[in-house]
Parts: sequence; C-alpha cells; structure tokens
Amino acid sequence: MHRTQVYLTAKEREGLIALARETGAQQSSLIREAIDQFIEGKKLAKKRKGHALKSAAGMWADRNDLPDLKVLRKEFDREF
Repeated sequence: MHRTQVYLTAKEREGLIALARETGAQQSSLIREAIDQFIEGKKLAKKRKGHALKSAAGMWADRNDLPDLKVLRKEFDREF
C-alpha cells in the first residue's frame, strides 16, 4: 500500500468519523472502499457511454423524412 494525504472538509471528516464509529471500521478502510466504488462507477459509466454511442451510430441512416443537412448547413454558413 502507498500512503497518501488528503484534505477533508469539516463535514467530510465528521461524517467519516461517525461512519467509522457506527460500523467499527477504520477510517482508512472506509476511504479505500469509497475510492474503489468511485473508480468502478466511473469505469461502468464509461463502458455504458461507449455502448450507447456504438448503438446510436447510423440509427438515422435509412430515414428519408429528414431535411437535407447540407442545405441547412449552407443556410447557417452564409455571410451577413
């Protein structure tokens, strides 16, 4: 393990102390658990985002009821 120092707000510190008392766990253990959960949550969110983007790719490819985007773009590109 590696030693790392972090600064906590008073509210964070009080909450951590209270949780350690309630659970009987060490503060350091609770912090490591929280970090592990945070990292896994970020990995899962990234995976879901990638899956959503892949699923959405080409979903309007066969639609013919949409306006011509090139024509719309030219309207926005004209000079004033």
